[in-house]
Amino acid sequence: IQLTTCLRETLFTGASQKTSLWWLGIASFGVPEKLGCANLPLNSRQKELCKRKPYLLPSIREGARLGIQECRNQFRHERWNCMITAAATTAPMGASPLFGYELSSGTKETAFIYAVMAAGLVHSVTRSCSAGNMTECSCDTTLQNGGSASEGWHWGGCSDDVQYGMWFSRKFLDFPIGNTTGKENKVLLAMNLHNNEAGRQAVAKLMSVDCRCHGVSGSCAVKTCWKTMSSFEKIGHLLKDKYENSIQISDKIKRKMRRREKDQRKIPIHKDDLLYVNKSPNYCVEDKKLGIPGTQGRECNRTSEGADGCNLLCCGRGYNTHVVRHVERCECKFIWCCYVRCRRCESMTDVHTCK
Repeated sequence: IQLTTCLRETLFTGASQKTSLWWLGIASFGVPEKLGCANLPLNSRQKELCKRKPYLLPSIREGARLGIQECRNQFRHERWNCMITAAATTAPMGASPLFGYELSSGTKETAFIYAVMAAGLVHSVTRSCSAGNMTECSCDTTLQNGGSASEGWHWGGCSDDVQYGMWFSRKFLDFPIGNTTGKENKVLLAMNLHNNEAGRQAVAKLMSVDCRCHGVSGSCAVKTCWKTMSSFEKIGHLLKDKYENSIQISDKIKRKMRRREKDQRKIPIHKDDLLYVNKSPNYCVEDKKLGIPGTQGRECNRTSEGADGCNLLCCGRGYNTHVVRHVERCECKFIWCCYVRCRRCESMTDVHTCK
């Protein structure tokens, strides 16, 4: 297994900024729990935590996988599709192309990446606790022996202990802002810390209550209820909505972060808002230096008015159309005895790709 620290060059140039998202490289490894903490792409503080809690490595890897997968799922039809190509060509053999320029750009895309990765870590660690895979956490014990006798329900089962997952995510990802030098670095780090927390809040906000009925002949005389996390796809949809409504902040921090527009500064910033400093590029044209692949060659939907439509995705350059032939088995019948006879069917489909 070839280790990679391909993300190091794409993170912030200041030493204090080369921190929380090195762990994304773990998602490339087949069996990280057997490699040892010292050999993984972690910063010194994360390695120390890893050595004290090595049993959390599978959850850390799963958190990285969840975040990367959901980012690509949410943006699969857009100009920025959560993928890089150019920057990935400099990565060692076997390394997964992850995020490049977006990790340090301070844009809306940076905000989403930090939020979804922090949320992924909360989700995976909490799931592992509920499954009984770790000794220091399990189900949420604060809900035991509670409920409402008059309404005929009580807490039971195994409620997801999301507070432990959030605690570990903070411990593993959040870097103290006081250790940072330079005004620009402090603004970016403050932004990233806020977006980390916004991702964690999304997991907590979407907690739901499941119940099971007990009673004679299937009646619901008594219900046992427990709290559970939503699917990570649902969390991804919420964060995508936060991304669409993200707030641009000032590139100067006084006592706290402020909205960039002066006439909006009295409007409070909430802890579940996503924040960004710099405007995003249009992602239309390839930029190898920044690892932006552009949209040339991307498949588009000719009839769609949305982000996946050829007009928007191709940035007004137009598109090429070619015909793809599909061959498959069809009209299969079982012949006694004992085989299946099928016809061979062909279909032609128009495929449109950006110029």
